Amino acid sequence: MSKKIELLDCTLRDGAYINTSLFGKNTIKGLIKRLTDAKVEIIECGWLKDNEHDNEDSTYFHVPADIKKYIEKKEPNVTYVAMVDFDRYNVNNLPENDGTSIDAVRVVFPRGKAKEGLDLAVKIREKGYRIFCQAANTLGYSDQEILDLIKLVNEVEPEAISIVDTFGAMYPEDLDRILSIFAHNLKETIKIGFHGHNNQQLSFALCMQFVRSLSTYNRSMIVDSSLCGMGRGAGNATTELVTSFLNKRYFGNYDLDLIMSTIDMYMVPFLEKFKWGYSIPTYIAGMYCSHVNNIDYLLKKHRANVKEIRSVISSLSPSDRIKYDYDLLERKYIENQNHEIDDEKSLMDLKAVLSSRKVLLIAPGKSALDKQCEIIKYAHDSNCAVIAVNALVDGYDVDYLFLQSRMRYEYSRETHPDTFASIKKILLSNVREKARDNEYIIRYERAIKRGWDNFDNAMICMLRLLDKLNVSDIAIAGFDTFSHNYNESYADKMIPSVHGVMDVDAMNRDIKDIYKDFRSRNKDSVKVEFITSSDFMSEFDTFNEI
Repeated sequence: MSKKIELLDCTLRDGAYINTSLFGKNTIKGLIKRLTDAKVEIIECGWLKDNEHDNEDSTYFHVPADIKKYIEKKEPNVTYVAMVDFDRYNVNNLPENDGTSIDAVRVVFPRGKAKEGLDLAVKIREKGYRIFCQAANTLGYSDQEILDLIKLVNEVEPEAISIVDTFGAMYPEDLDRILSIFAHNLKETIKIGFHGHNNQQLSFALCMQFVRSLSTYNRSMIVDSSLCGMGRGAGNATTELVTSFLNKRYFGNYDLDLIMSTIDMYMVPFLEKFKWGYSIPTYIAGMYCSHVNNIDYLLKKHRANVKEIRSVISSLSPSDRIKYDYDLLERKYIENQNHEIDDEKSLMDLKAVLSSRKVLLIAPGKSALDKQCEIIKYAHDSNCAVIAVNALVDGYDVDYLFLQSRMRYEYSRETHPDTFASIKKILLSNVREKARDNEYIIRYERAIKRGWDNFDNAMICMLRLLDKLNVSDIAIAGFDTFSHNYNESYADKMIPSVHGVMDVDAMNRDIKDIYKDFRSRNKDSVKVEFITSSDFMSEFDTFNEI
């Protein structure tokens, strides 16, 4: 058997996590044709699923015949493949291979399910397809478990078995250890593959390490990559980098110009519309060998910052990190936010001072800067207790700073050190557990009400707290709607976001609805006066244009 390096491009399969498989029929055809012309040896065309292929723009296929129309001309030196999850595809749907569509099927299975995955692969081979296997989360295997896996693989003899760095957690020495076991124990007729993820900015480095190390064993190998690294979470090694490396160092013959023009033609729209690749949250997933879905949940459901994400993920057991149990994750998040503290004295002290005062809340919206002179005069004339909400705006003298975000706490302390040190601070328990000088800690759960995606908006949290402090006269300034252009929303254009990736329109709708719900419950006992214009104002409020 000839010893060689093959490249497998998985853009159309792994990229489906990013765009829900909707590449568009012309892009699917174009990518397959151009990757073929660029001399990529193996092209993964998408997934095989139990559902019918009822959308021609999708790379979720049902049977190989669905893929046939996207392959303009099959080249004998190219292998066309599709992937199946070991337990998510009924092999009875798969017809005999007639040679007109894909040549092979890749079967992916998790740790502990190798036998089931390989049994499925055997059934697929019996129908005339070549078989490749993917051992997900290979880093999670003990050395003995790897040997047990290899024994099963040697019995089945698929064309290849791939090491998969599912959580992007490997370091080069981890890969070398695993490779050594495979190279010394796997039958030489079986190729060894590698599929990496870029959680720790190492996917390309690990691909190079894989090629260098396995070359010393004189083994045939398969390297996975995707155009622009397109793939779930941190994404993959990039086809453009891997092909360049193989051309320069291992006598590759890939048409890099064609690959680059393919990116220009087909990938730029995805780069502009979607987000993937290395980020601090995906780095945390790699650090703790956690499934990226856990990270996505915390970002989308709670807009958690990186410190909160790390705290929640680190509190999970190793076995729970590799799953995505959203009920468990929700419980852990609430535990993390709602630190068990005794806040009765803080509440009593704040109530003693504020319950008899008119309170002016200054949110960090741009209108707080535009109307600053008028707001300051209003505060003086009305003898208000002034509370800045989740940010300090230059030019204001405030009595308290309310903070619902750790990031805003640090930002306020660093950008306004003198003011921050001198004023009293009201903090929810997700910001700090123990009070420093001039700090009141309030339990997180006291200030929120669930039922909306954006339930913990800082202004709403502050209003809920004032309600518990029996404050009955409130004025509001700077409570502006969020803008699609982030910097346009705030008085301080450099203020860090506490929302992460957000649907601005959905957030504005949520906040408006939450505020209306809040006011409908206390409309008779609490007077709220807006002194700057706001779309969040309800029919229960008054507007005093200053």
